[in-house]
Amino acid sequence: MGKLDGRVVIVTGAARGQGEQEARLFAAEGARVVVADVLDDQGEAVAKEIGETAGAGGGAAVHVHLDVSKEADWAAAVAAAKAAFGKIDGLVNNAGILRFNELVSTPLDEFQRIVQVNQVGAFLGIKTVAPEIAAAGGGSIVNTASYTGLTGMAYVGAYAATKHAIVGLTRVAALELAAQGIRVNAVCPGAIDTAMSNPAQLDPDAELAQSGEALDRFYRKLVPLGRVGRPEEVARLALFLTAEEDSAYITGQPFVIDGGWLAGVSVL
Repeated sequence: MGKLDGRVVIVTGAARGQGEQEARLFAAEGARVVVADVLDDQGEAVAKEIGETAGAGGGAAVHVHLDVSKEADWAAAVAAAKAAFGKIDGLVNNAGILRFNELVSTPLDEFQRIVQVNQVGAFLGIKTVAPEIAAAGGGSIVNTASYTGLTGMAYVGAYAATKHAIVGLTRVAALELAAQGIRVNAVCPGAIDTAMSNPAQLDPDAELAQSGEALDRFYRKLVPLGRVGRPEEVARLALFLTAEEDSAYITGQPFVIDGGWLAGVSVL
């Protein structure tokens, strides 16, 4: 028996990184997963691999194209999910983008693009999918916020602003949707080894590869547990918050997964 047997969950940004690991883990726990992403080739490949490895009694997956900043794309994704699996029980609002820039040098269009994907995307996901989850009898929404949604960090002002907003949105949604049997929580990852934080994963160029190594050394010193986090670790937290048997009495909460980074600064 899997923890998500019979559940249908949409995972956004599921073509790679945290979203991919969440989709794979959820399917391994018996869910039927909608792999939603703008990266169609990669998303289709992930969905195909999940289907091939699900095995008897396991989950299944389909890919849908989804630009989370577009309301029409959300409506189409919900329609595709229901056509494939008949209902929707859960949502992981994982899709997001990150840009490094000091505030006074950030172009308005860059700031607005980050808001559209990270903040508006999460809002549209809740608005579009929550009624479907309610119609299915209740379920869970997990929003991906960030360590920077609970503190500040230089050079990621637009990103941090959206992640603070997601924490607030999570709390409001939890209050408004509780009566419909929908729990809403947020995961707040710190430094996680994905393409977003480590571009060396996407480009074998020597300079980028060196910057990836430097990033690892940096976090090794900064994070109390001495390493960068792994996307599958974030996926396990998202599973905990999605599985009714594990987190039935938890809603409206941000869960930090950062190796102790937010705890403070060590002098040793």
